[in-house]
Amino acid sequence: MTLFNHFNFNVLDLERSLDFYRRALDLAPVREKTAEDGSFKLVYLGDEGGSGFTLELTWLRDRTEPYDLGEREYHLAFVTDQYEALHARHQEMGCICFENPAMGIYFIMDPDGYWLEIVPERK
Repeated sequence: MTLFNHFNFNVLDLERSLDFYRRALDLAPVREKTAEDGSFKLVYLGDEGGSGFTLELTWLRDRTEPYDLGEREYHLAFVTDQYEALHARHQEMGCICFENPAMGIYFIMDPDGYWLEIVPERK
């Protein structure tokens, strides 16, 4: 059996990213690893529902230039049972970058330019 474990985003400003993911999606650190020489730090974020899937944020001390995200033809999706409230929060934060009302979804962008899809729970 093979199970999903985590997905990685490299970030320039770890504290800014941690704040964004806490405020935007209620994600919180569940474990961390720091290199002995301080050259990198990994922070794994978990969701409130305890899905077991984590988002790994990787910070590299010597990285100063923004990451080249190509054409951004990828994204990480989140499902929520509080779609309207989350949409209002994201509007207030100014992080909505694309909406598709016909599909009933929208996307937000994190501080490093990664797109995150927000999908309503469908019953």
